[in-house]
Amino acid sequence: MTMKRQDNNLNDQSNLTSSKRSAMLFVVLMGVVSLFADMTHEGARSIYGPFLALLGANATIVGIVAGFGELVGYALRLVSGYLTDKTGKYWTITIIGYLINMLAVPLLALAGSWEMAAFLIIVERMGKAIRNPVRDAMLSHATVDMGRGWGFGFHEAMDQTGAMLGPLIVAAVLYFKGTYQMGFAFLLIPAVLTIGVLLFSRFLYPHPRDLEETTPELEAKGLPRVYWIYLAAMALNAAGYADFPLIAYHFEKTSIVSENWIPIFYSVAMGVDAIAALIFGRLFDRKGIPILIVAVLLSSIFAPLVFMGGFYLSLAGMALWGVGMGAQESIMRAAIAGMVSRDKRATAYGIFNTGYGVFWFLGSALIGILYDFSIPFLIVFSVAAQLASVPLLFAVKRSSV
Repeated sequence: MTMKRQDNNLNDQSNLTSSKRSAMLFVVLMGVVSLFADMTHEGARSIYGPFLALLGANATIVGIVAGFGELVGYALRLVSGYLTDKTGKYWTITIIGYLINMLAVPLLALAGSWEMAAFLIIVERMGKAIRNPVRDAMLSHATVDMGRGWGFGFHEAMDQTGAMLGPLIVAAVLYFKGTYQMGFAFLLIPAVLTIGVLLFSRFLYPHPRDLEETTPELEAKGLPRVYWIYLAAMALNAAGYADFPLIAYHFEKTSIVSENWIPIFYSVAMGVDAIAALIFGRLFDRKGIPILIVAVLLSSIFAPLVFMGGFYLSLAGMALWGVGMGAQESIMRAAIAGMVSRDKRATAYGIFNTGYGVFWFLGSALIGILYDFSIPFLIVFSVAAQLASVPLLFAVKRSSV
């Protein structure tokens, strides 16, 4: 009897180890997908501002296009998340989203007016909106045993490695006297690789929900109060976060950073983002929400450095901007997974991202208007909005105890 019990224990441990390895492989594969995807759309994003300016857009238009793209890109996540939970079509919705997301970028090479470029930028954001809640829900199933902060942090690090490499590709094209259009065309290569790895992942893991074998006991009806407080906190933080196209527009207009260096500055921010995601993700598993508060306090001072500093202070500001993005994209997603039951998780990500996106749009539009009116007012708004999220995050911490 004792020997049989020991054999059963060994089998259970072996199955658990195999399950963890399978889950980790899934996280790695989705990380590779995101690496190539971000190489594509973040490479393009690094020159959206100057490209729109070249086609005749002013700062207000750049701010509105960037903000509206984020609004559409987040608002559609509400629909995507809800449909995913209702239909269970994880992969179908994910693949459709990635196809739209990846095809829009190389098509920018054909844009001859800022209106057409703006349309394709918004379409690219739509594709990201369709696939992100589903992808995050799948990752939440795979990261339950390894630690969600670490799992999402690892994924974000892979994501931002691609986001660092993409702008460098574009910078190399510009360095060798290529055009913005040629830069967009080169990004077709990682776009194709994205779809290839995604389809391979679909073949290996047809039912990603099965990766979460244990489900925490959470509220079954509706979404918990702490979730809504958390959403309000991160919405305020989003409102104060200047989008990079406007920052790039500022660099181009003031000549603080030369044309060739703008994508490199963005690449530096993405590299910091990747490192911050790993560090803050691991710390989140140990300390929880207080780590996000620290990240908000650090990143809140990027605006004065970026919009009033010279070359090196602007570079430091972009590094702090990257710290905030890395923490948001790892901790922000990991925290939601711990607040909401498995059956409502895609919906929760969709609702969260919609609220986040609405405030990102409103903040980006206002920041664009303030840029044309008064840069000091822009800075005050950016810092104040981000710091306003801190008391709400303390409320989340108290509710989680």
